[in-house]
Amino acid sequence: MKQYIVNMKITLILNGKTEDDYIVNGFAIYEQRLRHYLPFETIVIPALKNTKALSIEQQKQKEGELILKNIQSSDKLLLLDENGKEYNSVNFSEFIQQQMNSGIKNLVFVIGGPYGFSDEIYKRANGKISLSKMTFSHQMVRLFFAEQLYRAMTILKNEPYHHS
Repeated sequence: MKQYIVNMKITLILNGKTEDDYIVNGFAIYEQRLRHYLPFETIVIPALKNTKALSIEQQKQKEGELILKNIQSSDKLLLLDENGKEYNSVNFSEFIQQQMNSGIKNLVFVIGGPYGFSDEIYKRANGKISLSKMTFSHQMVRLFFAEQLYRAMTILKNEPYHHS
């Protein structure tokens, strides 16, 4: 594996806040740990209000507009999507290393809302990643993804977390 280089920031865009203490607390632990390895930012777009008056497509469209406001043209955008590419933890760490080596300044991952992403977001995306063939709530995905990203960083640094 090539040398571990930190010249890249990772941004995670989340849809809405979570009130579940176990997710909030668990995510905070991994968020703090990640910042020891590289610049890591979390952006929470506000949950839509009055969604009963909106169709699913309208909800995805409005969420998409909020997501796009937080993305620069130079950012590499990856969607956490059930139809994305699956990695094991070692392969995911290798993927992260490849992104670092490529000179990308900001790698942006997005966790969508309960209905997925708008067509505009899919068109803007540079790729899709799936955490599993199983479906998880978008709230749980934030915790699972943060842990896997942390695991990837420890693998790249040859630290024991991956095998503990």
